[in-house]
Amino acid sequence: MSVEFSVPLSDIVNDLILNEVYVAENYEDINITTVEINRPGLELTGYFEFFDNKRIQVLGNTEFSYLGRFGSEAQRMVIDSIFSFGPPAVIICRDIEPSTAILESAKLHKVSIFSTDDSTSDLTARLVQYLNHALAPRITRHGVLVEVYGEGCLLIGDSGVGKSETAMELIKRGHRLVADDAVEIRRTSATTLIGQSPANIRHFIELRGIGIINARKLFGMGAVKMQEKIDMVINLELWDSAKVYDRMGLDNEYMDILGVEVPTLTIPVKPGRNLAVIIEVAAMNNRQKKMGYNAAQDLLRSLGMDVDEVADSPKTIVDKWE
Repeated sequence: MSVEFSVPLSDIVNDLILNEVYVAENYEDINITTVEINRPGLELTGYFEFFDNKRIQVLGNTEFSYLGRFGSEAQRMVIDSIFSFGPPAVIICRDIEPSTAILESAKLHKVSIFSTDDSTSDLTARLVQYLNHALAPRITRHGVLVEVYGEGCLLIGDSGVGKSETAMELIKRGHRLVADDAVEIRRTSATTLIGQSPANIRHFIELRGIGIINARKLFGMGAVKMQEKIDMVINLELWDSAKVYDRMGLDNEYMDILGVEVPTLTIPVKPGRNLAVIIEVAAMNNRQKKMGYNAAQDLLRSLGMDVDEVADSPKTIVDKWE
């Protein structure tokens, strides 16, 4: 069963800096539950078969130009037909002054009205972006999220494997911490995951033997970041001599998070391995792959080998090196 998220209308008004024109009595109790917004077009002509009254309504020059064709009484009937469905709010763009008929209808049906000097396109873009983030599907995963060379790396693995210690070393090498221990992940589009830390533990790291430290206060503002896109997942696990680890990197592995396939690496951990350096290389290599370059495939071509054939039997090339 899917979870429905919501955002208070008051938060939208404050964050988008909207001006109050008329505020209904139930304003503080209204929550927005859909990322969709609506510019009434057919509704102004009386067609309401697919009208969604959960959407914020946006009015601009086009809508007011059409309404201007009506007299005061006819205009009120048109607006009444829309407001009677009880939309959560109406936003008027370009600071257009609403008519008396619109204000009276808003008061009658308790529909809050706000205004902005933004154009309709600018307001729509800002509002949709805001709602996509605020209402995005989300989960919380145990792990550490760091930004390495602009790549968001989600470190996962069993407790005590060294995720926080690795993050600390990466911070010392100039990279940035986003979240430690718990990572809130939101799917803001069909292909994009954004990770951040819960507000109550933001910038804190737990290091066994030392305790809790505040990365922001210890290393400065340049060592932390509020949120970051998740570009890859790195699974840290204790070295298992009986397990065969990928030595070529021909095949890409993925992890499904909220329906988004994220490139995944498994890195074995054992004494002597510099995990911070390995993750730096992994981040740069992931960026190269996104730009269309795969070092393993380039090597095979330079050796005159068929990439598809070796991909089916990767041990062939490994045996050559050994």
